Amino acid sequence: MRGYPEVLLDPEQCAVIVIDHQPQMYFGVESHPRSEIENSIVGLAKAAQVFKVPLILTTVTAKSFSGPLVEKLRSLYPRVTPIDRQSINAWEDHNLKKAVEDTRRKKVVIAGLWTEACVLFPALSMLQDGYDVYTVTDACGGASKEAHDMAVFRMTQAGVKPVTWLQVMLEWQRSWANKDTYNDVMNVIKDHAGAYGRGVEYTESMVSPKEYATV
Repeated sequence: MRGYPEVLLDPEQCAVIVIDHQPQMYFGVESHPRSEIENSIVGLAKAAQVFKVPLILTTVTAKSFSGPLVEKLRSLYPRVTPIDRQSINAWEDHNLKKAVEDTRRKKVVIAGLWTEACVLFPALSMLQDGYDVYTVTDACGGASKEAHDMAVFRMTQAGVKPVTWLQVMLEWQRSWANKDTYNDVMNVIKDHAGAYGRGVEYTESMVSPKEYATV
């Protein structure tokens, strides 16, 4: 713990759960462009790697219905076996619950498909069990915009905190003086943060590395 205020996310206090980013689940998403959701979840997963935040992968009925975890996540975490389950509420699965408890971290950042079920249910359940829960809304998707929005609204009413993947990474970074993670964070921004990333590329092309380090 680096002594920052509790109200802001600290990577040493957080764990991330990625729920059901699988082909069949993407097929049913109508709330957002699917490519944008995938970009956001990969950005979040890369940020977790940069800051050494424990990341737990989970799938639902991978072999019989929903298919494997999407390739971009599998390639980032080739040594992590997703926890496959039957329950809609991942928090009712013993293996998932134990994996979270084993991190000994009480701030849980959660993202998945679909928002109105496989994200909403565990988020509310973890909140009830005393966890501080953050839902990464742009790395989630629902069967309709209304379904997604109402799920986020219900979670927020209950005390779950809505965030975006870039917001989470920047809270973990906290200061551009944190040089241990600066370059890696900039690479994630360039790969996944859209116009912000293009701005970073432009700045790097216009100034020398020595000058850029002071910008």
